[in-house]
Amino acid sequence: MTQLTHLSITEAVTRLAKKEFSAVELTAAHIKAAERGQAETNAFITTTFDLAQEQAKASDARRAAGTVGALDGIPLGMKDLYCTKGVRTTAASRILDNFVPTYESTVSQKLFDAGAVMLGKTNLDEFAMGSSNTTSGYGNVVSPWSGAEPSKAARKLVPGGSSGGSAAAVAGRFAMAATGTDTGGSIRQPASVTGIVGVRPTYGRCSRWGIIAYASSLDQAGPLARTVDDAALMLRTMAGFDPKDSTSVNQPVPDFTTATGQSVKGLRIGIPREYRIDGIPAETNALWDKGAAMLRDAGAEVVEVSLPHAKYALPVYYIIAPAEASSNLARYDGVRFGVRVPGDNLISMYENTRGAGFGKETRRRILIGTYVLSAGYYDAYYLKAQKVRRCIRNDFEEAFKSCDVILTPTAPSTAFAIGEKQDDPIQMYLEDVFTVTLNLAGLPGISVPVGLGANGLPMGLQMIGRAFDEMTLFKAASALEKAAGFTATPPFMG
Repeated sequence: MTQLTHLSITEAVTRLAKKEFSAVELTAAHIKAAERGQAETNAFITTTFDLAQEQAKASDARRAAGTVGALDGIPLGMKDLYCTKGVRTTAASRILDNFVPTYESTVSQKLFDAGAVMLGKTNLDEFAMGSSNTTSGYGNVVSPWSGAEPSKAARKLVPGGSSGGSAAAVAGRFAMAATGTDTGGSIRQPASVTGIVGVRPTYGRCSRWGIIAYASSLDQAGPLARTVDDAALMLRTMAGFDPKDSTSVNQPVPDFTTATGQSVKGLRIGIPREYRIDGIPAETNALWDKGAAMLRDAGAEVVEVSLPHAKYALPVYYIIAPAEASSNLARYDGVRFGVRVPGDNLISMYENTRGAGFGKETRRRILIGTYVLSAGYYDAYYLKAQKVRRCIRNDFEEAFKSCDVILTPTAPSTAFAIGEKQDDPIQMYLEDVFTVTLNLAGLPGISVPVGLGANGLPMGLQMIGRAFDEMTLFKAASALEKAAGFTATPPFMG
């Protein structure tokens, strides 16, 4: 049944309906693949194979009764930021090593209501802070593309971050899709470097209730999948208004799957001139030009646009995100939940718990955030960053007067080796240079695999859309996917 793990979700749904195989058989194939995949990639923090088998049996029973959901019997990975009732949820941090939620996040509940099967909780950068999945308290995730470089076959590559475990599971063919979260690019960047599709919907499109927070004004749930069609189906299921989340927007959720395959004739594709950044590899810019030409050949009109404040996006992000993190992570004090390290008094207990429970990168960002929010620096850093954030949003509003979708690279380059940038935080932060702008503006974005670099590793292009216009985004992404015809697979597949 190995071939079952190579199906897309849309193919599997069709074949399940024809009773060519059962949900139990589909799940068993993915469990077998995930067992091999876990040994190779460390993509999961917690596996839930027994639960998956039970959910698959329930799916087959529903199918027999004629009451299937949109994702009935489809095996998924769940990023370990999503609280799952009765299943350990760690945010990849040792400070939450023993945390078992008594409630279900809204998004994961929606997926379960649609019949999805959960294979396990996927690994990530601790509290979603990172671009490499090397800051997890439960070990590095290894990309299934490791070994693809002809001259460096022994190198272990990062799968991107923070949703690196989800990306590795989907790219490695041991989950049909997975959930992620995107604060500054944490769905799109790992999708790009592992050769899959990743969607960051408009802020407020998916509920954040029950998802462990990093930076509340930036975090957004979204899917990682192998095709644009699958991503559209996943997002249609995940999205929707939630009164439990004050940032959830009461907007109707279209059937995003109807947008894929539509003509892009007359669609205006914007190319921001400010994204031609010094130091970016020539092959990244060449792929960008190739993507624009593909869309032009498909009937779209390519126009130049300007995002003049884009150059400030990265420093603005690394002021606002750590500031919000320092506030959100204050609750992890060893008192109410999670791990507690005893001390001689209350203060030393706090210090011991947070010192032992948080990793180096998380501590770094908490300290940065606390600094920029402190008296004397709030106006100089945080308040100024928020003003520039408004300018960035205004730039997008102006640009969308002359285009419908904006096309850019997703990541500066292909995947790098584990440990290669670990000692240089600035180089690591630059991984988000193309992705953070739309998070600051609250806009939707999608990364589509388009080609391979000279080293044989995947490269993706990003599309950015207007707020709550994911339909146009999926239409354009589908056209790019078709034109690119990306079929490359990693050396390791579960």
